[in-house]
Amino acid sequence: MQVAIIRPGPIVGKMVHPYLDRRNGKQPVDYIHPSFEPVLSRTLGVPLFQEQVLKMAMVIADFNGSEAEELRRAMSFHRSEERMQRALGKLRAAMTKREVTHDVQERIVNSIQSFALYGFPESHAISFALLAYASVWLKVHRGPEFYAALLNCQPMGFYSSATLVHDAKHHGLKILPVCAVNSEVKCTVVDDKTIRLGLNQLKGIDRTALLSMVAVRCQAAWKDLDDLLTRCSLPKDARRALAKAGAFNALGHHRRSALWRSEAEVHHDLFFGVETNEGDSPLAMMKPEERLEADYQTTRMTVGPHPMLLVRAAIPQAIKAINLPFMRHGQGVTLIGMVICRQRPGTAKGHCFISLEDETGISNAFVPSALFEAKRLIITQEPFLEIRGMLQHSEGVITLLAGTVLPFRYPAISSQVQSHDFR
Repeated sequence: MQVAIIRPGPIVGKMVHPYLDRRNGKQPVDYIHPSFEPVLSRTLGVPLFQEQVLKMAMVIADFNGSEAEELRRAMSFHRSEERMQRALGKLRAAMTKREVTHDVQERIVNSIQSFALYGFPESHAISFALLAYASVWLKVHRGPEFYAALLNCQPMGFYSSATLVHDAKHHGLKILPVCAVNSEVKCTVVDDKTIRLGLNQLKGIDRTALLSMVAVRCQAAWKDLDDLLTRCSLPKDARRALAKAGAFNALGHHRRSALWRSEAEVHHDLFFGVETNEGDSPLAMMKPEERLEADYQTTRMTVGPHPMLLVRAAIPQAIKAINLPFMRHGQGVTLIGMVICRQRPGTAKGHCFISLEDETGISNAFVPSALFEAKRLIITQEPFLEIRGMLQHSEGVITLLAGTVLPFRYPAISSQVQSHDFR
């Protein structure tokens, strides 16, 4: 039922709040019509499944199987308005003949029209719920395999690779960075608590080059960075990406040292092949902020500190996501974080829902339509936001009702941050 109710159909039909209120004992069960009790009793009088809607038509209008099938086809995704109105006209005529009151007719028709937008059969809900349960089981009991599989299938789903990595770390897993010595092409499971990022997480490197590099490595382990560069015919942009991402660290070079070395023309540089160490590089090691920028430039994520942790000391006014449950309903709150999702569905009457991520977790903000229109460019374009408003804390659901939305400047990685937006 949880799967079926959070859908555009039930939302448009104003079925969500009645169901929740009835389940929580705040509202009596209403079956619309007494004859619907056998059909709707297990969903507390709220039609959640397409099968229930069809059964309602059979009960209230004495539709036979073929007539119910005609209604189902009219409610299908590829329905025509004319076909739908014809089916509803037939339903109204049958209900009138059976002396169903006008008010009841309107409620029934509204329910059917809502499902016509996004009909959800119970069989689909059961399958969806089974997939959700299996996913949660894997996340709890086989976390490394779960996250590695998701990372290897990107881009997909609701969350970016950066958010998946942060969530994995939040659940106690260790995420090892891309490494020219130890990484396979795909992300791999090291042990029950550890994942190694694959070379496939690097941007702008041809997969063929990665496969070739791994194949050469399988023949004999790298002696040092020069050995790798000599044996692998990597284009210069691939060498730069690997160096900048820290993939050559295990070969005795920090990122800038590796960048310095990888710029040499293999076989043509006077000192190429001469034994070197980090002290030979005139470049200093990267600072944490510079490593963060390099991570996002090469992989659009980091296995190091979350970006918000590096600026936390400079934003004492911002509440961490992890602390929101301990704050009271109606309290003024400021949230600052990386935007990971923006949603503005057609059923939301212009309102917008934003998910912000910081180093402790994810928080959610509700932006009223008027504020969204006033701050549209900021809301839709800025990768980091500062949202001020009033905390809504009801029955375990925590949301910030936004009153002000401001950009939060984080120039080092702003152009590399990915969010999943649905508008």
